[in-house]
Amino acid sequence: MQTRHGKAYVPGMMWATLQTDAYASVILRRVVTFLGVPDDVAAGVAKRMERQQVHYDGEHHYDVILDEQALYTNVGGPEVMRGQMERLLSDLDLSSLHLGILPTTTEVGVVPMPGFNMYDGQRVHYELVSSGVDVTDPDEVALHDRAFAALSSAASYGDAAGDLISKALAFWSKG
Repeated sequence: MQTRHGKAYVPGMMWATLQTDAYASVILRRVVTFLGVPDDVAAGVAKRMERQQVHYDGEHHYDVILDEQALYTNVGGPEVMRGQMERLLSDLDLSSLHLGILPTTTEVGVVPMPGFNMYDGQRVHYELVSSGVDVTDPDEVALHDRAFAALSSAASYGDAAGDLISKALAFWSKG
């Protein structure tokens, strides 16, 4: 990956670079089915898993905020979600990752917005249903950085984030 410092706000699902292979398989299968595109799920999952190596190379850093809802959006059922919560708990200690969870009931100093990714403070990317949009105007990028800061100041980090993830793990472990 070219980006050395990325930021991501992901309201309803797991950020791709934190997904387990099972979670990624479900997501990519849904994309193939919904869009009616050629089935390249196995290759897509392999590429997604390969990209995750940025967490271990010592050259990249990512600030990621997930809405608490992302911990409960059912992607693939309880088994997939348990594995995903376990993965998040193990990733909390990565030096390359600053993972925040935005609690559902927390007041945030910015209007609700769709998720976005920021790349080295130069570009903002939005994923749409079938394509993506890039924002590169410096004033717009600066506004997104301010929005991310507001989300970040409301998010829970460290042990507090771990508590929210553990609560979700307990939910998915009911049986």
